[in-house]
Amino acid sequence: MSLIPQKCPSCSSPLKVTQLTCVSCGTGVVGSFELSPFLRLSDQSLHFLEVFVRNRGNVKDMERETGESYWTIRRRLDEVIAEMGFDASRPSPADLASQRQEILQRLSQGEINVDEAKKLLTQLGG
Repeated sequence: MSLIPQKCPSCSSPLKVTQLTCVSCGTGVVGSFELSPFLRLSDQSLHFLEVFVRNRGNVKDMERETGESYWTIRRRLDEVIAEMGFDASRPSPADLASQRQEILQRLSQGEINVDEAKKLLTQLGG
């Protein structure tokens, strides 16, 4: 089965689902239906989310699997969030606290040194 096309083949504008059909009895439903934000994602973003879910959101495990740095993974996650139509520009205070905690945990486990931790905390700001 083909994936739902996301853009008009003629003008590249977004498409909207207007009809659904039951595969069993053929009943059709006509209307204007919203698609899941996941359907707006590029193949690259979907692959990133698959890796993210497979690693249970553990950035350290993602770093090992992908060979990308913590900040690259965070940037890519922010890009996926924005691609889904959510505001990724301002992390919440809870998110900032979680990120700080993760940096300190990486420091205590010896994954990064004091200078790297200071740099990451400075970049995090908030």
